[in-house]
Amino acid sequence: MSTGVDSEAETGQLVYLDGPRDVEFREYGVPTPEPDAVVTEVVRSNVCGSELHVWKGDHPLQDCVLGHEALCRISDLGDNVERDSAGTPVSEGDLVAPVYFQTCQSCEFCRRGEFYACANDYEHTGKSPEVWPHFHAPWGTHYYIHQNHHFYRLPDTLENHRSVAAAANCALSQVMFGINEVGLEYNDTVVIQGAGGLGLNATVVANEYGAETIVIDSVDGRLEQAAAFGADHVIDMDEYDTVDARADRVREFTDGLGADVGIEVAGVPAAFVEGVELVRKGGRYLEMGNVRPGYDVDFDPGRLTRKSIDITTAVEYDPRVLADALEFLEQTVDDYPYDQLIDAEFPLAEIEPALEASENRDLTRATLVPPGEEPSR
Repeated sequence: MSTGVDSEAETGQLVYLDGPRDVEFREYGVPTPEPDAVVTEVVRSNVCGSELHVWKGDHPLQDCVLGHEALCRISDLGDNVERDSAGTPVSEGDLVAPVYFQTCQSCEFCRRGEFYACANDYEHTGKSPEVWPHFHAPWGTHYYIHQNHHFYRLPDTLENHRSVAAAANCALSQVMFGINEVGLEYNDTVVIQGAGGLGLNATVVANEYGAETIVIDSVDGRLEQAAAFGADHVIDMDEYDTVDARADRVREFTDGLGADVGIEVAGVPAAFVEGVELVRKGGRYLEMGNVRPGYDVDFDPGRLTRKSIDITTAVEYDPRVLADALEFLEQTVDDYPYDQLIDAEFPLAEIEPALEASENRDLTRATLVPPGEEPSR
């Protein structure tokens, strides 16, 4: 099979960002895969908060193809590809979930086994679509899975939950990795700051780990969702409208101590400062939501030190976690209302209305349906 070329018979479309809030569709020939790569057709791709930041120019990525949460169908396997990254046999037509970043296997971080910190993680994602193989990200009709991208065959039981499965490579994998890194244990109390996609997935994972969960948010409807996802307690920021009031409320739920573990997934810098007040002395704190550099906040480091709180951060994850996330989703999909997390479908051609509705918080999360794919029923 030839490599590094485009098919002469087939073209595909992709969404390209040409500047803040300036998206356009471009058309390219569908590539023929290199021997260790896979060409796929996109089945679902979701609108994550990260894409909103990129779209608004509030993110280091620019001049790029957009998207990262995806479920894809194998259309062309490289000559050397017979199995997915877990060793499961794959063939054309199989549905697969790809990790959205690569592990290059050659940088110092990969050498140390710290694959989540790969120095070349976005090597392909950040490229212009003019660079072959064009389909570097999954807002489009096709997606190219490179040799160093992990991907996993979708369990058959999840085929009717396509939009939910598409999100597994982001929120669910991220919180599973972060929760393991912070050392959440059975019977811990955990306070989760934010009830968006990350927060609700964190609530489910913490529940399944046997923790007692407290969720804080202020957006209408999110606390109801948190309860539906198993939160033991919720705190409305409009009702408890100061940091002291919320910290007192957390202590009411935790025998006056504060939570064993705090998880920041609101993406608001001030939430980190507040989190120190919500966690008990000797507690642990996981920072995952604040991923945009350049935003300052007043902070008293002595307060952190005096409470002896251990801080863990997590951005991206060990790519093997996606296999665990799919298994976790398979085991729990009937126990939690995951489908509520993806509550709006847009044809790929309506990407701009999808972005605007997402920015305005008119929905929880949108999914994009490429041409030729059936919407959910």
